Amino acid sequence: MSKAKILIADDHCVVIQGIKSALKEHPEFEVIGESGNGIRAVETAKSLQPDIVIMDISMPHLNGLEAAKQIIGLSPDIRVIIYTMYSDKELVIDLFKAGISAYVLKEDPLSDLILALKAVKEGGTYFNTLAPMVLVRYINEIESIKPEKDTFDNLSKREQEVFQLLAEGKSIKETAYKLFISPKTVESHKYNIMGKLKIKSFIDFTKIAIRKNLIHL
Repeated sequence: MSKAKILIADDHCVVIQGIKSALKEHPEFEVIGESGNGIRAVETAKSLQPDIVIMDISMPHLNGLEAAKQIIGLSPDIRVIIYTMYSDKELVIDLFKAGISAYVLKEDPLSDLILALKAVKEGGTYFNTLAPMVLVRYINEIESIKPEKDTFDNLSKREQEVFQLLAEGKSIKETAYKLFISPKTVESHKYNIMGKLKIKSFIDFTKIAIRKNLIHL
């Protein structure tokens, strides 16, 4: 079983230790680094190339939002999970725009963070119950101006099937299972879709799916 390499960025040691302790029961994850400030988190992500970064918002030197933007910019393969006590709607919208893969509140059970890690490891997304409501608002704001030409119809039938399942939050493996194809084929379709639609994150899948009335929140 391949392990997902994890970097934890939080300025509270007790939080880092709590996450590391919880992950001991899940051998599919391996913590390869930790950081107590945003600048160091970006530097560590650049040098260690983790699969997933668990990122707090409130950190010294560089806040989690800006750090997340820089880390996501380093490599499209690095996924960011925001693990925070802040639920401000405007902040969540900014996080969506940055391209995060998951959003979990610290007031929620730690098991929610584990669920988020599992979902992201499999190529999916995970968001706190607040997020869908905020996402709808985000879509209403930035989708008020429609593109001149809707490129969604340029997708093949199979690509549209893959698109919808991914937009619903299904993982790569779940999508492959439902469509009776291999995970590698799903990955290939995913990158083709992202190229055709000019999208950069899984949040964009959900945005377009809601606008096309393919899914409802």
